[in-house]
Amino acid sequence: MRDTVRQWIREARRIAVLTGAGISAESGVPTFRDAQTGLWAQFNPQELATEAAFRAHPQRVWDWYAFRREMIAKVAPNAGHLALAAFQQRHPGRLALITQNVDGLHQRAGSHETIAIHGSILQDQWLDAARPCCDAGALQAGRPPRCLVCGNLRRPAVVWFGESLPVTALEAAEEAANACELMLVIGTSGVVYPAAGLALAAHQRGARVVVINPEPTELDRVADHCLREPAAQCLPALLEH
Repeated sequence: MRDTVRQWIREARRIAVLTGAGISAESGVPTFRDAQTGLWAQFNPQELATEAAFRAHPQRVWDWYAFRREMIAKVAPNAGHLALAAFQQRHPGRLALITQNVDGLHQRAGSHETIAIHGSILQDQWLDAARPCCDAGALQAGRPPRCLVCGNLRRPAVVWFGESLPVTALEAAEEAANACELMLVIGTSGVVYPAAGLALAAHQRGARVVVINPEPTELDRVADHCLREPAAQCLPALLEH
């Protein structure tokens, strides 16, 4: 089956890749729920990752994200991340990489045009619309930091529950899904929308869909092939030659 998928990769002029938490877990990044350890075990992550939670308890939510950032800083991109980045560098403009992950591992591996549809945990943004006084280069220190003048808070630049995906990133992801001849769906359960809808859109437009995941997923039903392997093991074999 690998040989068939490898042939499809050779033939496809436009390839889209959608990655989820599974590829990062292979680097040692805890999944969203697995991050609830120690002090944070008492909290439901869905009760922390919301605007309402941040407004009610800004220091608590900020500290939770700081804890997650510390965990991410200790891990490195794996062979799957590196294989995707190397393929992009060998074939400029041919592979569009869409990720649900916020950890920046694709970017650290060398995929500099990654479409991060859920944002980045490594960056911050203003909680409320920035006013003329809001200067990210001159902040009042704190957990979280804030504008020196109006007190506007900085928050993690991730998509919280109840928020819409960034328009520019979503449009780029949809364009890649609609234009591709082959989509590789890697390390995602296929239950989170609108991300999962990208694979359905590619399938409906006639693209081949390949699911790479050790476990069954909700997108297996539209897949032309399912490779039950970890990404770090499978992707180098598919992409490096």
